[in-house]
Amino acid sequence: METERARLLEAQRLARMGSWSYDVASGAVHRSEVLLEMYAELGVVPDDDLLCGVHPDDRGVLKDLRRKLLRLDDGGTATEGRTLEAEVRSEVGDRVYVCRARAEFEGGQVSLLHGTVQDVTEARALERQLRDDRRRLADAQKAAQLGVWEWNLQTGDVVWSDMLHELFDVPRDERTRYQSYLDLVHPDDRAWVDDLWQQLANEEVPIQLEHRIVRRDGRQRVFRCYGVVVKGPDGLPLAVGTAQDITEQRAAETRMKRSSQRFADLVSLTPVGIGLFDEGERLVDANDALCDLLGMDLEQLRGMTADRLTHPDDTSGGLPSIDEMSAPDAERTHKVPQRILVRRDGVQVYCELHIALSVQDDGRRFWLIVFQDITERRRTAEALRHQATHDELTGLPNRALVKEMLGELLESPDRSKVAVLFCDIDNFKRVNDSLGHDAGDELLVALARRLEGGLPDGCTAARLSGDEYVIICENLDRVGGVDALATRVAGLLRTAVPVHGQLVRVSASIGAAVPNGSRATGNDLLRFADAAMFEAKRSGAGRVSLASAALIASADRQVHLEGQLREALQHDGLALHFQPVVGVDGVVQTAEALVRWPHPDRGLLPPDIFLPVAEQGDLMRELDRWVLRTALKEASSWPEPGGKPVSVAVNLAGLVPGDPEFADIVADAIAEAGIPWDRVVLELVETALVDLPSRVRQTMDELVERGIRFAVDDFGTGYSSLARLKDLPAQIIKVDRRFVSGLGKDPSDFAVAKAVVDMARAMDRRCVAEGVETATQFQVLRGIGVDTYQGWLFSRPVPPKEFRAVLALGPLHIPRAG
Repeated sequence: METERARLLEAQRLARMGSWSYDVASGAVHRSEVLLEMYAELGVVPDDDLLCGVHPDDRGVLKDLRRKLLRLDDGGTATEGRTLEAEVRSEVGDRVYVCRARAEFEGGQVSLLHGTVQDVTEARALERQLRDDRRRLADAQKAAQLGVWEWNLQTGDVVWSDMLHELFDVPRDERTRYQSYLDLVHPDDRAWVDDLWQQLANEEVPIQLEHRIVRRDGRQRVFRCYGVVVKGPDGLPLAVGTAQDITEQRAAETRMKRSSQRFADLVSLTPVGIGLFDEGERLVDANDALCDLLGMDLEQLRGMTADRLTHPDDTSGGLPSIDEMSAPDAERTHKVPQRILVRRDGVQVYCELHIALSVQDDGRRFWLIVFQDITERRRTAEALRHQATHDELTGLPNRALVKEMLGELLESPDRSKVAVLFCDIDNFKRVNDSLGHDAGDELLVALARRLEGGLPDGCTAARLSGDEYVIICENLDRVGGVDALATRVAGLLRTAVPVHGQLVRVSASIGAAVPNGSRATGNDLLRFADAAMFEAKRSGAGRVSLASAALIASADRQVHLEGQLREALQHDGLALHFQPVVGVDGVVQTAEALVRWPHPDRGLLPPDIFLPVAEQGDLMRELDRWVLRTALKEASSWPEPGGKPVSVAVNLAGLVPGDPEFADIVADAIAEAGIPWDRVVLELVETALVDLPSRVRQTMDELVERGIRFAVDDFGTGYSSLARLKDLPAQIIKVDRRFVSGLGKDPSDFAVAKAVVDMARAMDRRCVAEGVETATQFQVLRGIGVDTYQGWLFSRPVPPKEFRAVLALGPLHIPRAG
């Protein structure tokens, strides 16, 4: 008996099942030894409550079970002999139990409840895992559009998975056979598909095939099928396998092939070179454009390394490492702005490279490189740079390149050996005036060639503007010093040049400057050499001068003065004085605006002090604009003596008709001042009015039609003035004061003045005499027919307020000769 009991306990422990009983009358609960052990595992000491140790959420289930067992429906026979069960969790929810119970009756009443409690935690976990596995398998099959099947080779019956029924659009409850499947195969594929399956059945050799299926709904799909023969549960051959809908995959592959073909066609047709290089930098493939670019066919190119394709002069380096480009955070593309390749015929080809990392289907990595031929673009850029840094007429370096060269030389260790020579051709204006600008240009080109051919090594000739040349010397020691170099340059520029059939003798004034240990910049050296050149010119033609400490200090003062002048222009720090121009009756007809500078330290500066500073600092254009705007604004409010408005004359030197903005600037100033156009006279020197292009003359004619008058200032000083008078686009001729000053004393001055007046009258132009200071000069000029007069004889230049007072007095006094 003990043995049987021990075996029963062991069986209960193995089954994780304990038993219990409940005496209805006494309410006593008896639990088996195994059940008590199960309670002990939970850390629970049970009492007479049947719900002891049960999870709170599951106690209602056991209460329902107890009520059903104790119910005496249908005469007390409803639960008699029946076993009821419920599934509950432990109090903390970590274990699962199945509780089974039945009632025993005595005298028609329930006298005892007894049952078992079995721990099914592991079984339920396994069931959940199996359910999850089945779900995942179903999900995977759905995602892969894949179903499984079995084919009984003896009966022909076929079992399909639910997924396969769905893929074939066949109801799940429909009985399927091999013929059911075969009927779905596309008619054009059916015969060879059947042959393969029969081969599987007969030879038991695994097969794989792709074919088309026509679903029950008429849609056509592509399936990949696998089949193999295994032993079934009964030991007989059983065919099993899968069927996967690969329609979208095949469509994508088709699109990819078409796209790849389009890409291949595009690569073949594109006008830029494209090459594929392996990890050893060997060319694997190339399009026709790259072959044409390098002058070789594909077979010649294939296998050549990137280094062999590169010209020896190239310094751009090798291709970027594939490993570097494959790094997670690395750029997948790379650009080489310029690489010099070499054609088969040895010609250099300049290319811009665009490099991308390409990975093939087999995992091999390649460089995909686009070669864009930039040879022409580079030539164009070089041409543009040459144009921007060289003088158009002579081909010599211009100011921009001179500054760049000096900047580099002065940064070198040998900066103390650098020298700059500033050369100005003596009397060059005489050549232009007598022979014309074409002759002047021819002379400048001839002198440029002499400098290029005659300078020692390490010296560069440049042309800054007009008749100004600059010589840059890299190392004075190699040329024998600055004096030797200046003498050589002076000799090159002291020559006779045949121009337009005439032999023109020229010389040059030369100024030289060296750093002398200072931290002088390139601009400083140019300024110092320029100042030295002016010093040489004051000593006479063909002289040479070296920038001394005193000269450099003077140049620095000029720079300081230039800065002050620039500031004065910006803040209206200049002033205008007005000098009247009168008729023979003393009536003021015009007033010339003359600029003055009320300097804060040096007092009122006349124009001969600061105009050279403005000219050297490229301020003349801005100065002219200021004078024009200010003079017109002042003149717009002048009183009108005798009811006749007084005109205003503005002398222009930096703002000339050849300026593209000339007409607009003049028109804006007139509009801003609100002055009538016919009260404005613009005075220009003769050289600003000769050889003007037709477009510029047309612009001037349009201004004249609106009322403006142009005057030739200082007429009579040019070498061909009288011959050119008829060609000058001006309505007023001003006889220069140098001829006026000699009237009454020098017969030649009288002859020139009379000739100018006579020619002006013959060409219907008015004549103004400048610098009239004596009554004799006035009477002589009046006698030869001058129209109006300007000079200290009538009034000195006066400030605006005083000039208004002059106008208020009426006609000015006209003196008698004597």
